[in-house]
Amino acid sequence: MKKIIEEIKRLNIETIKEDESLSNYTTFKIGGPARVLIEAKSDEEVLKLVRLFDEMKEDYLIIGNGSNLLISDAGIERPVIVLDKNFSNITMIDEVTLYAEAGASLKSLANKALELGLGGLEAISGIPGTVGGAVYMNAGAYGSEIKDVVTKIRYIKDDSIAELDASKANFAHRRSIFQDKGYIILGTYFKLEKKDKKDIEEEQRDYTQRRKDKQPLEYPSAGSVFKRPEGYYASKLIEDAGLKGLSVGGAMVSKKHSGFIINTGSASFDDVVKLIEKVKAIVLDKFAVSLEEEIRIINE
Repeated sequence: MKKIIEEIKRLNIETIKEDESLSNYTTFKIGGPARVLIEAKSDEEVLKLVRLFDEMKEDYLIIGNGSNLLISDAGIERPVIVLDKNFSNITMIDEVTLYAEAGASLKSLANKALELGLGGLEAISGIPGTVGGAVYMNAGAYGSEIKDVVTKIRYIKDDSIAELDASKANFAHRRSIFQDKGYIILGTYFKLEKKDKKDIEEEQRDYTQRRKDKQPLEYPSAGSVFKRPEGYYASKLIEDAGLKGLSVGGAMVSKKHSGFIINTGSASFDDVVKLIEKVKAIVLDKFAVSLEEEIRIINE
């Protein structure tokens, strides 16, 4: 690891942290130390790091704001590259097109669109994730998905920067080519539509209120834990199984929204994993439906 750090410093990258707790980088507030963590600031920095790690045959992990991650308390041995607030510029390309770097939050992107009188992001404006993570998993809410407004994605493929048309991104429910191929998303182009600012603001306010009313936003979580099984809703299956409030250690199935597992303050990685397995087993036994995790579980 010492050699890796020396090589990273030779790239003139400043934001290198050692033994940094990943609980500070996930919305679950769970996760052990990253032996080396780099907060990237540009496409060029990310590309330099990827080329370095490939040359060294060193595996690495890329994360955004950690809103869909559950990371082991043992931490991460491989280098972690963070694409978050230091990698979050939003640029107007033309009168209806915005380009956002992967670390930009969906909220900041939606607010920029509102400022410019551009609609299309209202329903997903409250998802607590970054552009990169949202495109990676085709995030969605209230009948809308990120793919509905994406035109092109800037990414790293084979140690070089390329752009991919959205029609070739294999978007599906909570899936994309970026999961299948392991490509690194650097930024995304969004085609929006001219719209009255008051209407945009009113819709954003409505979706925000719905989230406050129905989701346990006062607790750390990673949002909906399970994908929607075909023909069912995971949260309804969990609720119908009588699992609201079920706990393992500091992890609990939310009483407010059964699709969420929350950290009540002292949850460990093992608590959450055990609770997930318990919920899956009971739902399978009662309804013969297999639940599949939507969140990424990283345990090294």
